[in-house]
Amino acid sequence: MQNLRRLFENNPMEVVWPVVIFAATFAIGWLIRAAMLRALRAFAARKQSRAGRVLSDALRGPMLIWCVILGVHIALQFSDLPVKYTGWATRGLLALWIFSLTIMFMRVAGELVRNYGDQVPGALPVTTLSESLAKVTVLILGLLLLLRNAFNLEVTPILTALGVGGLAVALALQDTLSNLFAGVYVAMAGQIRLGDYIKLNTGEEGYVTDIGWRATTMRALANNMILVPNNKLAQAIVTNYHLPARQMSASLQVGVSYASDPDHIERVLLETARQGAGEIAGMLADPGPSVAFDPGFGESALLFTVNFQVAEFADQFSVRNELRKRLARRFREEGIEIPFPTRTVRWERPGTSL
Repeated sequence: MQNLRRLFENNPMEVVWPVVIFAATFAIGWLIRAAMLRALRAFAARKQSRAGRVLSDALRGPMLIWCVILGVHIALQFSDLPVKYTGWATRGLLALWIFSLTIMFMRVAGELVRNYGDQVPGALPVTTLSESLAKVTVLILGLLLLLRNAFNLEVTPILTALGVGGLAVALALQDTLSNLFAGVYVAMAGQIRLGDYIKLNTGEEGYVTDIGWRATTMRALANNMILVPNNKLAQAIVTNYHLPARQMSASLQVGVSYASDPDHIERVLLETARQGAGEIAGMLADPGPSVAFDPGFGESALLFTVNFQVAEFADQFSVRNELRKRLARRFREEGIEIPFPTRTVRWERPGTSL
C-alpha cells in the first residue's frame, strides 16, 4: 500500500489514467452487452426459440463480469503498478473468469434439463432434483478448476480429505441424505412420474407436481399442497392411477323400486350410459359402458351398478354428476320409481299371535 501511495503522490496520472481506461472499457463493454442481449431476446421472441432464451438468460450475469475483467486487464496494461500487485490482479481475474463460466454453465445445465431433459432416452425426469443435480455437478467441476488453476492447489489431496470427512458428514446428515437418495431412486424407477395421480397407504393423494432433493410435492384435488419426504414415499404402498394407463374404470350405483322390471331397468341404464359416453366430457365410449344387477337386492331397492371408463382419475367425479342427472330425467320420463328407505313395523297385542 505504501508503494501505491508513493506512486500516486509522485505521479497521480499513473493511477488516474488506468482508472479512466477501466471506466471507458467497462462502459463500452456494458453497451455491447446490452445490445447483444437485446438482439438475442428479439431473436428468441421472433423465432420462438428456447435456445435463444436460454442463452440470453445464461449470459446476462457472466457478461457483466467479463466487462469488469476486460476493463481491469486493459487498465493493467497501461499502468506501472509493481509486478506483485499485477500478479495478484491477474490471478484474481482468472478466478473471476472461471467463476463467471461456472455460473453460466450452471444456468445452461439447469435450463437444458428443464427444457430438453424429457427428450433424452433414459434420462432422469425433469424435476427440481434433476435440475439441482446438473447444477451441482457443474459447480463442483468449476470449484476444482478454480482451485487448480487460480490458486495452484493440488486437487487430489483435497478430494482425499473430503472423502474421509464425508463419512462424518454422512452420519450427521443421515436423514437429509436418505431423502436425497430416495428422491433419486423414485425419479429413476419411473413408477411415479410428474403429473401422475397417486394415493399412499397413509391416505395422502394427489397429482405429483415435483420431486425435490428432500420431499415430493403433491397437489390434492382441493388444490392443496402435500409434501411427502422422499424416504417415506420410497417405503410407502403407492397406488398410481395413471399406470399402466391414464384411463380407468369407474362405477355408479343406482337403486329402483322392487316393483320395477329388472330387464327394463337394465336396458334404460345401458341406453343412458351409452348416450352419455359420446357426450359427457371425460367419459370414454371405448370400451363401452356396461350394467350389472349388482349388488342386487337391497334393503328397500333393487340395486344396479353402471360401469364405465373415464379418461383419468379426476374425470370420474364430473362424469358421475352428469350421469346421475341424466338418469334422474330418464327415470322420470319412464315412470321408474326411485324409492326412499322404508321399514315395516309389526305390532302384536299381548296374548295374540299373527
